[in-house]
Amino acid sequence: MAEILRFFRDYEIWIYVIVGGLALWQVRKFILGWMELRGAAFGLEREKAEAKINVAASLFTLLLMIGVAEFVLVSFVAPLVPEASPLPTTTLDLLATPTITLPAPSSVTQVAPTAMAPQPTLAALSDSNCMPGQIEITEPKNGDTLSGVVTLRGSANIPNFGFYKYEVAHPGDRAWLSINAGEKPVSNDVLGEWATTVLPPGDYLLRLIVTDNQGVALPPCIIRVVVVTPTPQP
Repeated sequence: MAEILRFFRDYEIWIYVIVGGLALWQVRKFILGWMELRGAAFGLEREKAEAKINVAASLFTLLLMIGVAEFVLVSFVAPLVPEASPLPTTTLDLLATPTITLPAPSSVTQVAPTAMAPQPTLAALSDSNCMPGQIEITEPKNGDTLSGVVTLRGSANIPNFGFYKYEVAHPGDRAWLSINAGEKPVSNDVLGEWATTVLPPGDYLLRLIVTDNQGVALPPCIIRVVVVTPTPQP
């Protein structure tokens, strides 16, 4: 499905050009058939002219439906399928560690042992790329416990805005599951909803990715949440 939508989006202009050219051709055939019908003096000539008119009208209607279907797929269906617009997004690898290059043996000098610097916590890594008013998740908060259907609030509003999407993954996983997407900028308002009931309980990372109209994704805003099983209502 995503590949079909991507094809219609990539070749949108050419499809409109081809459909429009064929439609004009059928309009011309319809006019010629109408002129033949008006000038026909015998029954056989009138039947042939009417047949030309009916074929031209039918093909014109079909081409018009194809043009409308192309418009609906590109404008309304494709934005709802994130896979139809693959974008180069950066994936935060919480397990990655910096590579340290050791100096040559001749330049090594002994120094007094020092205390090891504290490593940044997961909470510090989570919201490091969030930008208030531009790329931000305000609800839920970092560390919140969630259940049922959750309404996400925040901001997805950057210069040359393209669209945004939010995804979820287990801490340390490289594969992210897309939840939903939007094609209009949002400023401190509802981003969408998330049905947490489809996931098993546990710790999750929730990230918001905002992409400009050139297909360039900014570093995502990531928060950590805990999904629990909803409490049965009495």
